[in-house]
Amino acid sequence: MLQQTQVKTVIPYFNNFVKKIPNLKTLSRSSQKKVLKLWEGLGYYNRAKNLHKTTKILFKKYNGKIPNNFLELKELPGIGDYTANILLALIYNQPRVAIDGNVKRVLSRLFNSNIKNQENLFNTKRNGDFAEALMEFGSLICRPQDPRCYECEIKKMCKYYVSESKIRLKREIKIQLKSYDIFCYLKKNKKQIALTKNNNLGFLKEFNLPKIKKASKKSKNWKFLCNYKNSISNKKLDINLYYKFSNKIPKNLHWYSIHNNKEFIPTFTKKIFKEVKNLY
Repeated sequence: MLQQTQVKTVIPYFNNFVKKIPNLKTLSRSSQKKVLKLWEGLGYYNRAKNLHKTTKILFKKYNGKIPNNFLELKELPGIGDYTANILLALIYNQPRVAIDGNVKRVLSRLFNSNIKNQENLFNTKRNGDFAEALMEFGSLICRPQDPRCYECEIKKMCKYYVSESKIRLKREIKIQLKSYDIFCYLKKNKKQIALTKNNNLGFLKEFNLPKIKKASKKSKNWKFLCNYKNSISNKKLDINLYYKFSNKIPKNLHWYSIHNNKEFIPTFTKKIFKEVKNLY
């Protein structure tokens, strides 16, 4: 849950999640619909899907235990180098470090050099504690801006701190600009909106969304509602929202209540609901 999401945002979701799904066995036997509903509002829903798929594999192939092998871990849905390394460090105390932005910054400053390979850099018996401490140290002390060197306990061995020629870390994030037209079929007397899982928005594939097309100047028979901006991960979206009241909808769309929803609805769609509610 903490991937790309702040701790303060995650806490209430996590508490509710473990209350309803207290262990891996319960998770493996839960429906994807239930898991997604509990995840609703956190975003990055592939995390929830992969978590659900992984628990099923763990009980089918590994007797409910997490593998202690790097390559086997990476075969599980949603697990890459970072997650595999941190799991092996925290669970099996293997000498591994998970390289995220915070850890990369700490190591690069410590050696005043771009560190690409973290193996054999340190020797400790508390590998799990060390891996976690590195992440926290980068978040709280060795911060991206205004690092707190004045209270750092290792500044005397930090080559970045003592060097006059300090390394510069560049954060490379490619922002994708996308424009979309979203068409909302509305049923006025029942306050419903037509949604489909068959959509053209790749990063929200198989989720309940209205009809979506790449931005175009053609929008016959549709009324313009508003334009708004939205950001998802490294994507900046420019959205034109259109609507029409109708009782007939295309076959691949289904009616959903705007106000009371038992189905899982992603935050992206909820923002559309917010705009559409003004029409009622």
